[in-house]
Amino acid sequence: MTNGKAILLLDDGTYFEGKAAGITGTTSGEICFNTGMTGYQEIFTDPSYYGQVLVATNAHIGNYGTKDAEEESDAVQISGLICKNFTDKYSRPQADQGIQKYFDDNKIVCIYDVDTRAIVRHIRSKGAMNCIISSEILDVDILKQQLAKVPNMEGLELASKVTTTKRYTLGEEDSKYSVAVMDFGTKKNILRSLVSRGCKVDVYPAETKAEDILSTNYDGFFLSNGPGDPSSMGYAIEAVKVLMNEGKPMFGICLGHQLLALANDIPTYKMHHGHRGINHPVKNLISGKGEITSQNHGFSVDAEVIEKASDRVEITHRNLNDDTIEGIRIKGTKAFSVQYHPEAAPGPHDSRYLFDEFVASLS
Repeated sequence: MTNGKAILLLDDGTYFEGKAAGITGTTSGEICFNTGMTGYQEIFTDPSYYGQVLVATNAHIGNYGTKDAEEESDAVQISGLICKNFTDKYSRPQADQGIQKYFDDNKIVCIYDVDTRAIVRHIRSKGAMNCIISSEILDVDILKQQLAKVPNMEGLELASKVTTTKRYTLGEEDSKYSVAVMDFGTKKNILRSLVSRGCKVDVYPAETKAEDILSTNYDGFFLSNGPGDPSSMGYAIEAVKVLMNEGKPMFGICLGHQLLALANDIPTYKMHHGHRGINHPVKNLISGKGEITSQNHGFSVDAEVIEKASDRVEITHRNLNDDTIEGIRIKGTKAFSVQYHPEAAPGPHDSRYLFDEFVASLS
């Protein structure tokens, strides 16, 4: 850890001074915050965070080190980290290494010893915006010039940046079911959740055409999570439409949920500051039960349009904090989706039943 000075500058001109950790450098992206109190490594490696600078509301980062088995992708995906306390001293004997080397290896810039509570309150008030962190440029005016060049998340296509470059397979060849996974930035625990339930999964690059997937006779289709603006992904929306016409089971999570909605003429919109954490309450409107869920999204599907399309789309889940749409089912089909993350990692396991329901529908 350098313990040198670092600057965080927000798009509206607000800036904070703190200490530097990770590599010495400059990074930028949309600022967002996660309210989870554990699981920082899983959060850092979630591809849905690509292009974003993360504020950790948990006061301690690094205190239990890092472990290769807890990565949700092959690299750290956040553009940078903002936290209160950053320590390279960890208490967990099973950890592979400390967080400083982990950030060095992944080339991550971090600022700490800042008032993260004040930063989160500012985002909640003013909304999502771009930011820049630097431990090498400490002139705010120069940072303002660089920040002005950073593209807005709205309209940004990012799934192609984090997807696999070629198809790969997980699970046993003689598995009971076969599922095609559209990888828009899938988390590893999603794939594990399918494989552990008797599925062989073929994972396809995001821009794969539906016709190429349909050359194999799958039992069902899965639409993964991922980063960026779903409305910018015309290639994926078209593929989902074609795959839906097969009449086979389809399950979407997060970005996959938004793409399923768009494929059925339900628009999406940029949220004020999004949902990110492992404590978000959701009501299952079918069972009447509540679920505490893991979430990470800055876009949502249009509730007003869905309500007007009740002849085609059923709302299955709603967020109990702000009443946003958290789950839908397309009537007359076997296609359904949720906005949150039933695979957790990190997070509670209240929603694992959704994988059971999907696999049951493959029969």
